[in-house]
Amino acid sequence: MFVRILSGAVVGVESYDIDVEVDLTSGLPVFDIVGLPDSAVKESRERIRAAIRNAGFTFPIKRITVNLAPADIRKSGPSFDLPMAVGILMCMGIIAPQKELEKCFFAGELSLDGGLRGVSGILPMVMQAKSNGAKFFFISAENANEAALVDGAVIFPVENITQLVKHFSGAPITPLKSGVVNLQKTNTYDVDFSEVAGQAYVKRALEIAAAGYHNALMIGPPGAGKTMLARRLPTIMPDLSPDESMEITKIYSIAGLLNHKNLLMSARPFRTPHHTASYISLTGGGRVPMPGEITLAHNGVLFLDELPEFQKKALETLRQPLEDGQITISRTGGTSTYPSVFLLLAAMNPCPCGYMGTPRCTCSEAEIARYLEKISGPLLDRIDIQVEASPVEYKELENVSPSETSAEIKARVENARQRQQHRFANEQAAIYFNAKMNTQLIKKHCKLCGEAQALMRSVYDTMALSARAYHKVLKIARTIADLADCADISIEHIAEAVSYRGLDRKYW
Repeated sequence: MFVRILSGAVVGVESYDIDVEVDLTSGLPVFDIVGLPDSAVKESRERIRAAIRNAGFTFPIKRITVNLAPADIRKSGPSFDLPMAVGILMCMGIIAPQKELEKCFFAGELSLDGGLRGVSGILPMVMQAKSNGAKFFFISAENANEAALVDGAVIFPVENITQLVKHFSGAPITPLKSGVVNLQKTNTYDVDFSEVAGQAYVKRALEIAAAGYHNALMIGPPGAGKTMLARRLPTIMPDLSPDESMEITKIYSIAGLLNHKNLLMSARPFRTPHHTASYISLTGGGRVPMPGEITLAHNGVLFLDELPEFQKKALETLRQPLEDGQITISRTGGTSTYPSVFLLLAAMNPCPCGYMGTPRCTCSEAEIARYLEKISGPLLDRIDIQVEASPVEYKELENVSPSETSAEIKARVENARQRQQHRFANEQAAIYFNAKMNTQLIKKHCKLCGEAQALMRSVYDTMALSARAYHKVLKIARTIADLADCADISIEHIAEAVSYRGLDRKYW
């Protein structure tokens, strides 16, 4: 007897429908799985045998052939346990043939006692299957709430094989109501910008970075507050749109990092890898490629503290995704393309000891040069905003007058975000922020008046800017104008934008 069961697979961040074809015939007892399975899929044979027997059913002593189609997509993980077991039970007649079997989706890992465990990546699999006509989804109860994020999907939370057999025998499982999760608009934080003494210039730079999604670098001595400021950046970031939220949730589902209490990601990611992180942990990889830190920071912030302490090879891998908004990883297990639209925020000391220019500095010129050479020119050129965090003076620490809160700054950031949404609403490319404008959009939306154009021409020649740096100054000026609620870019906006591009000349 032959049965075809619908399931799914995830490769990179893309999901594919997989037909699990089960054939049960007379012959020598053997259980073959074909269709480019990995070792985890091949191990399903033993789990399925034990699960069916311990659920109270007799495992067939016949020839069983399972084909995972299409065969040119590598299959990995234990999610095919359930569809293969259901196919075998249907071939045995324990589960009766279903009229709408082609609209039923199955995925889950079996335990040896017949129970069902959750698997990673269930959200993109359900979204893909539903878009191709699937309606009923039989998955682990652990994954049910995650799958219920997909509006219109009928989710049946399955505890074990016995419960599933009873469902098809007339004792139906109660389905979950899907698509009822609302995106949380207000996120609470235990830190606030009002707690930071001084550093008004750096705060302003981070406000511009948050409003236009511009990459930023802070340079300053130890104790100036660089890390403190960086950890407060999420408190002023604009709220996620529903599309952005679902995109992040899909990535975290694939990585197995979803919070089962709050499944839908409502806050922008803030990733802070340690400076000992390898280039593979940043970009992603492994035998079967998995998302790295830059993908986990998609639509959020990647904060690299002590930037020169990272391996140079790891830092150089950031150059391509910073420009393209995606990264392609080729490994033995296949090639995967991951989205990587993130705000890079970096912090560093001016020298190894951190006190360059003061009597406390113990570094030689050669040591300082080696330290700074770890940050290449091409990487610096991709960082829009460069600011210096100076030591905080005592009068600023003892000042008890209230400073601007994160909520007040965020209000301006949100207003600037709305201007950008309106600006890019009719563009073909999915553009959300000024920093992501291409050359054509820059020419269209960053036109300068006579005075501003003269200043920009002078700065370009004096500072010997690259074409990339020139475009970044224009994009920063566009964001500054948006924060000021101005339709046009004036000379004041250009002057402020240029002030954030000088540190590479000072230190490098």
